[in-house]
Order: sequence, then C-alpha cells, then structure tokens
Amino acid sequence: MAGRLLHVGPVIIDVVMAVDALPRSGEGVFASSAHTLAGGGFNVIAAAARAGMEVVYAGAHGSGPNGDLARAALCSEGVPVAHAPAPDADTGFCVALVEGDAERTFVTRLGAEMDLSLAELRTLRPGPGDFVYTVGYSLLPGPPAEDLLTWIGDLPEEVRLVLDPAPVVGDLPEQVLDRVLARVDLLSLSAGEAATMTGRTDPGEAAALLVRRVRPGGVVVVRDSSKGCVVAEPGGVPRRVPGFPVRAVDTNGAGDAHVGVFTAAVADGLAPLEAARRANAACALAVTRQGPATCPTAKETDALLAGSESGTAAGP
Repeated sequence: MAGRLLHVGPVIIDVVMAVDALPRSGEGVFASSAHTLAGGGFNVIAAAARAGMEVVYAGAHGSGPNGDLARAALCSEGVPVAHAPAPDADTGFCVALVEGDAERTFVTRLGAEMDLSLAELRTLRPGPGDFVYTVGYSLLPGPPAEDLLTWIGDLPEEVRLVLDPAPVVGDLPEQVLDRVLARVDLLSLSAGEAATMTGRTDPGEAAALLVRRVRPGGVVVVRDSSKGCVVAEPGGVPRRVPGFPVRAVDTNGAGDAHVGVFTAAVADGLAPLEAARRANAACALAVTRQGPATCPTAKETDALLAGSESGTAAGP
C-alpha cells in the first residue's frame, strides 16, 4: 500500500459505560458495564492500520497514566509515536455513555493532546503519496490551532489532507474553516455536521455545496448512519453509497472507522465510490461490537463484501 497516514489529531482515553438510558438532570443510573481504553483519534488510527495502511501518530500526548495507556494501545496496533510526551501534563479523557439503542453521549476533559506545537509539527516530513489527518477539535481557537493551520498551509502539494470537522464544527470560526478547507483533499463528516456547515439537511445537497469549498480535485464524504454515505466528487452529481444491514449494539467510533478505512482504501488506489463501499462495510461490522475502536481487519471487511456480492447475509 502506497503512502503513510500521519495523524496529527488528538488521541485521548475513553471511559465507556453502558446504560439503559441517560438519567434526568440531578438523577443517576447504574452502568451495566464499563471499560477504559484509548479513543478519540485512536479509532481512526486503528481503522487505517487494520485496513493495511502504514500509520504514524504525530499528535501530542501526556506523561501520566492516560498517556501511558494511549501509547500502549498505539504500540499494540504497530503504530509508532513521532513526539516525546509532554513532561508536565497527562492525556485527556472522555466519558462515553452508550444507551440501550446504541446511541451515545460524550463528556470530555481535554489534556496534553491539545498542545501540539509548530516546532513539533515541523519535525515531520510528509512526502508524495502521504496523507495527513486532522480533526475539528485541533482547530478550536487558540495558539495550537494557529500553529496547525500554519503547518497545513506549508504542506507539499503532493501530500493529501484529510479533515473530519467533528461535532465541534459549529464552534469553529468561519475564517478557520475557509482556511483549512481550501487545502483539504478529503472531507469526511456526519450528516449532522454537514447540515451545520451548509444549512442543508439533505446529505446530497450538503455534499454538493461542500465539494466546492475543498481543494480542486478534493472529495467530500457525508456519513449518513445506517443509510451509508453520500460521495461528492468535482464536477459530478453526489452519489449515495448504501450501507449494510446489521443490528447495531454500539455506534461509538463508527464515523472514525469509516474515515480510517476510506482513507486507507483511497491510498491503496480505489476510486472514491469503491472506497466508500468498503468503508460502509467496515463501519457496519464495527457497530456490531462493543467499544469505540472496533473496526474490523481488512480480511473481515473482505468477507462481508464478498458475502454481499454473493447474496449471503450481510451481517449479524
């Protein structure tokens, strides 16, 4: 597979708890299960690595127990770390409450992962065929976002930039979005995020508007939950790529799985529509498993795609 993925977004720790339903304000509930594991950007990293892409974690991380857990998880996926840990801060964490219908709610405390400096970024050497991934959380107002935007603006032309604007897209200044989108080669976002950015609730209409804002030749993928996704390419009509019917048990990290597998498929030479179908298949398998970093291996995704083509049941 040609090209590396340099992930400059934040890896944090997820504390995932399963509940029947969220409590009312001032009340409480018991969780039926709880797990503490690497999450955030780790989900994208794991998805791309399991899909066969070479990945480097080039984001910031802390020196406390959360940072140790994040680095151990990256090591388990065969992913090297580009920078030394911050000496005086730990990696942040997110409490994810997963309800009985697989919907999830997040409460996040940010940490050292948000303090990636321009000096650290300039030690990276992305080359032709490489991809750089970043996320909306890294673009929230502040000096680290300015450093990241400066570095992105200096990326070589042959390096492709991947952006997931994340649920915080509504908090990003318009000038920041304009600045980063002008350099983006692959924009992947949820239907809700696309609606926030465009005012259009129809994913196809939103995708058609967004593809005009990315770099010439760029691609937009609007992820639409169990319905699959919509892909917009330059000069064409947005196309829907259907999802795969499965019984979801946990949608936490589903969008991350989609982004990671789509990027790996494009890096491997697949056309955007083919890459989207592969990402849909991986995402369908991921939501049948408990936990945030549940993206399947390339072999598992191949099996689902082959079963679908032969008429075998798509999944559990």
